[in-house]
Amino acid sequence: MPRTGPHHSQPWRFVVVHSDGAKAALADAMAQRWREDLERDGTPGDRIAELTDASRSRLRSAPALVLGCVTDDGLDHYPDAARRAAEAGMALLSLGAAVQNLMLAATETGLATCWVAAPIFCPDEARRALDLPPDWAPRALVMVGRPDPGYTPRPREAADLRRLSTRR
Repeated sequence: MPRTGPHHSQPWRFVVVHSDGAKAALADAMAQRWREDLERDGTPGDRIAELTDASRSRLRSAPALVLGCVTDDGLDHYPDAARRAAEAGMALLSLGAAVQNLMLAATETGLATCWVAAPIFCPDEARRALDLPPDWAPRALVMVGRPDPGYTPRPREAADLRRLSTRR
């Protein structure tokens, strides 16, 4: 695979999760963390159960999950916090581009995808659930399966490119 990240690096790794046991472990670990966060937020218990049960069900029933993790492989190491933060930001941007490419490639082959943000809120739980190396930081999750013929996407406003490209 070509090195397409910062400094011609590949500071990300993908983990394909397809066994029922691994999907359940990941879904349960992330749901537990979300439950704890929602409890701290003061969310009513019945709403917490509704949200976490639905999340677990979606993840467990997906034919495959692809977990995107950031690493520091190939990144520069600086002594100052500002440049270290810039390197970390570049790695995360690179993962985002890689996730989008994965989703586009899946669509081209007739598969459907859905990007789930949950791992960015609970990277330690996701890492432990799948027994990943300590330097892999889970940041994105893509559900992959067959398109639902009954699915109707939400309406979205068209982007006004004139407004985005105006310079004064």
